[in-house]
Amino acid sequence: MKLHTINTGLFKLDGGAMFGVVPKAIWQKTNPADANNLCTWAMRCLLIEDSNSLTLIDTGIGNKQDEKFFSHYYLHGDDSIDKSLANLGFSTADITDVFLTHLHFDHVGGAVIRDGEKLIPAFKNATYWSNEKHWQWAVEPNAREKASFLKENILPIQQSGQLKFISEQENIEWRKGINIGFAYGHTDAMMLPKINYKGKTIVYMADLLPSVGHLPLPYVMAYDMFPLQTLTEKQAFLEEAVDHNYILYLEHDPIHECCTLQRTEKGIRVAETFNLSDI
Repeated sequence: MKLHTINTGLFKLDGGAMFGVVPKAIWQKTNPADANNLCTWAMRCLLIEDSNSLTLIDTGIGNKQDEKFFSHYYLHGDDSIDKSLANLGFSTADITDVFLTHLHFDHVGGAVIRDGEKLIPAFKNATYWSNEKHWQWAVEPNAREKASFLKENILPIQQSGQLKFISEQENIEWRKGINIGFAYGHTDAMMLPKINYKGKTIVYMADLLPSVGHLPLPYVMAYDMFPLQTLTEKQAFLEEAVDHNYILYLEHDPIHECCTLQRTEKGIRVAETFNLSDI
């Protein structure tokens, strides 16, 4: 097995929304905001290269939305899925599986493309993986989360016949060396892959822990549907991660790809940061 970082570009989100009740005077020390109170975030996906499969975890925001939509998120940087795959000698046609941690637009937007007037899967030879509970949550969204679940990102996957569901069981083995954890605070039944790699456990953090700046327990996004549940899940996960020396792979941190943890007088904090290629 080989793991590869897939950078799909940078975007901006409101710093207050990203850090919830934490004051700007505190969070801006690690995530400085621009004049509009917007912070830069990565959309960092992960490619798992195995002997008989090529699995992409999450797909970034994509490029099929209109100019008005993208104007809210200030996409920038030179990276894209196509470019990152090409740098590794692959194309979208080589992907055998697309694992979607959850169906918010910055995680699933690149899963579907426009082909003339039609919307089709971007990875024509891939099986797309979600879970039934989260899928239903997304296709029948509540009013607060509706803006994050865009039908054009989701429904074409099912209509194509390429969609399969993973059983909602904590720490279920999905593939050899890949187990799946579930979290319910950010959105219902978000999936977190735990990958056995070179004798270590790498956890793809999705939106349970967007960045190193979110490590302190109260730093919970205002985007989370159930923030107190996130708090409970985050605390339990961080204890597990530091006890077992997990490596955290950070989807949204604009600077750091990976980190390990340590216990300090202030709680669990970063021990080291490094790139995936350094492992």
